[in-house]
Amino acid sequence: MDKNMQGKIVKGISGFYYVHVAGSGIYECKAKGIFRNQKIKPLVGDNVTIAVLDEEQMLGNIEEILPRENALIRPAVANIDQALVIFALENPTPNLTLLDRFLVMMEQQNVPTAICFNKRDLAGEDYTDHLRSVYENCGYRVFTVSAAKEQGMQEVEAYLKGKTTVVGPSGVGKSSVMNILFPKAQMETGEISKKLKKGKHTTRHSQMIPIDHETYLCDTPGFSSLYTTDMEKEELKNFFPEFHPYEGKCRFLGCIHGKEPGCAVKEALEQGNISKERFENYTMFYEELKEQEKRRY
Repeated sequence: MDKNMQGKIVKGISGFYYVHVAGSGIYECKAKGIFRNQKIKPLVGDNVTIAVLDEEQMLGNIEEILPRENALIRPAVANIDQALVIFALENPTPNLTLLDRFLVMMEQQNVPTAICFNKRDLAGEDYTDHLRSVYENCGYRVFTVSAAKEQGMQEVEAYLKGKTTVVGPSGVGKSSVMNILFPKAQMETGEISKKLKKGKHTTRHSQMIPIDHETYLCDTPGFSSLYTTDMEKEELKNFFPEFHPYEGKCRFLGCIHGKEPGCAVKEALEQGNISKERFENYTMFYEELKEQEKRRY
């Protein structure tokens, strides 16, 4: 007789879903046809009920997708509590444009986000303090750590504990931070890869890494080339939290903080209350959206 269990989808590839059941391991499952008929696609991060078909081979069917807390469009994952974006301070120096793209994307989807700057042992103190103050002034929580010297890691671990966290982007020292915090995560990743039998897929799809039964990290490889696309250019200003205190204080209603006279955001910029780098990125993203709009019509 089928045995029902509850778990979380940690990876999905070509119609197969890998479901982590706390205390039991990872089951390879197919989704019932009913989901297709209802046009429901199971997502990484979904909490599901599975019917176990073969206990030894750890095979099952997804019977039910439990109600979602939220579902992100990019990456396509469900039930995310928060995000952590990791950048090195040195070697390589951080790509602040990519960082700001990530932050805009998370703001757009209402995901609370913290920033972790690694390699603080290599970076100048002035530069580290400058970056910390830029992003703390925007309302973000900022961790400065050294994975190599294991400094500042406990705070990051406490932030991740008991939550499901999207972690990005790839290729900037993310794995060195994660490996020190959660050495067991490598084994979990290996277990999923072994089931997939196709290593080449492992870096191209989002996957949840179970740390304990309440802590999951969502590894999303696609964050190395982000573009702000699925929004109107007029909306962009809403996703820069440091602009919020000045909303309604500009001379013109609907001011987009560009060339309009009497712009409160531009005044704050001149007074040093808004970061010049962040404002330049805002202007660049706005122009990108404007260009896309032209191509659409």
